[in-house]
Amino acid sequence: MTVVTRLVTHADVDEGATTDRMISVSARLEAVLEDGRSLVLLDDRGWGFSGAPGMRVRVSAGEVESTARVVVGPDEPFEGRTQRQMADDHWSWLAESLGRRGVDVGAHELERLPHDVVLSERLRTCLTGE
Repeated sequence: MTVVTRLVTHADVDEGATTDRMISVSARLEAVLEDGRSLVLLDDRGWGFSGAPGMRVRVSAGEVESTARVVVGPDEPFEGRTQRQMADDHWSWLAESLGRRGVDVGAHELERLPHDVVLSERLRTCLTGE
């Protein structure tokens, strides 16, 4: 049986949408399997920071890591739904996605897994201004 050991969000800078006043970040959520393989769960997420010229160096790696975890879900409630309902839907959808690829994992099990955020070297360089 294939076991999911953790979740990893890879954050990278979107060079085409980054200027001296704005950083655009993309996020890709993956499930890491016991055998070392990774399966992409979400690859269409991202956000941006904007401000005065040179603001890049005022955005911390910790802020990017925190935002990355939020951006890959669950989404905020809408139309009378609760946060718990949104979370249940989110984790169920991810579990079903893995199930279609032969990985049997429960939604609540996924929700409890460790979730690491890895910043690319390009993003780290962009944040430090080096």
